[in-house]
Amino acid sequence: MKNQPTKTQWQYLEARPDSWRKQLYIKGRKLRARTVWSDMFVNEDTPSEAAENWDLPLQAIFEVIDYCQSHQALLEQEAEMEHKYLEEKGVKLEPRVVNKENWYKLQTWLIKIHL
Repeated sequence: MKNQPTKTQWQYLEARPDSWRKQLYIKGRKLRARTVWSDMFVNEDTPSEAAENWDLPLQAIFEVIDYCQSHQALLEQEAEMEHKYLEEKGVKLEPRVVNKENWYKLQTWLIKIHL
């Protein structure tokens, strides 16, 4: 896993020292970068559409994409930790399904948004 970048490397993202998560958030909001990135993927939004939907500058969306792509291991690790925590608390969760079709869809979407 890569080291967490310093704040100066990100214009629109920041760490939240009050959170157990190490992933970055949109500056000034309680909004995780992964939330924006996942929403873009699920809705097949372009960066412009995501910027409008989240009321963020387009450059912030590109930063979210770059961050999430380069920190996938951290994001998955934290998602798994949260999943286990919720299960321990008795919350029923649907199984996470990652299949070849979804993986291909993600790769195609990533290529599309970078064109």
